[in-house]
Amino acid sequence: MRDYIIRPAGQDDLGGARAVMLDTVYRDFGTGYVPRWHGDIVDPEAAYLVPDRHTLLVVIAPGGEIVGTGALDSRGPAHPPNPRELAERYPSGETAQLRRVYTHPDHRRRGLARRVVAELLDFAAADGGYRSVYLHTDPAVPGAEPFWRSLGKAVLDERDGPGGGQRIVHFEIPLGY
Repeated sequence: MRDYIIRPAGQDDLGGARAVMLDTVYRDFGTGYVPRWHGDIVDPEAAYLVPDRHTLLVVIAPGGEIVGTGALDSRGPAHPPNPRELAERYPSGETAQLRRVYTHPDHRRRGLARRVVAELLDFAAADGGYRSVYLHTDPAVPGAEPFWRSLGKAVLDERDGPGGGQRIVHFEIPLGY
């Protein structure tokens, strides 16, 4: 794990970061690229590098290949498609939303995602303007739900509602993790 480098993405990292993200949505999520959900993947520069309060981290393997990502932005969950109560509880500008915490399968189970999240939380704390950290996950992705439960608390599990909603679990992670 020590041979891996986690750092903010630069212009030269965007292609590798995009490849990890697209690989994940196709292989792990099974959805493929869906423009209304994944626009930030196509243009990570505009989504994460340009705005001051946003960041994109990359995980660099010992051979120099980008094998993981993690992002944070200042946009709370939008309603719709998310429940109104979440949009009200986690307003944009006051909420750091964790996104795209992905690790290539060949590099999983090494603590990399946990390190990425710790660095994203440090970024949010240093900003000083975030009052909460929010994320959502698809529990159908192997390991995703237990990982996030180990770091925070579920604030809404859509599977428990009528019809199961989007079958998404929404989490809050403490800023002082």
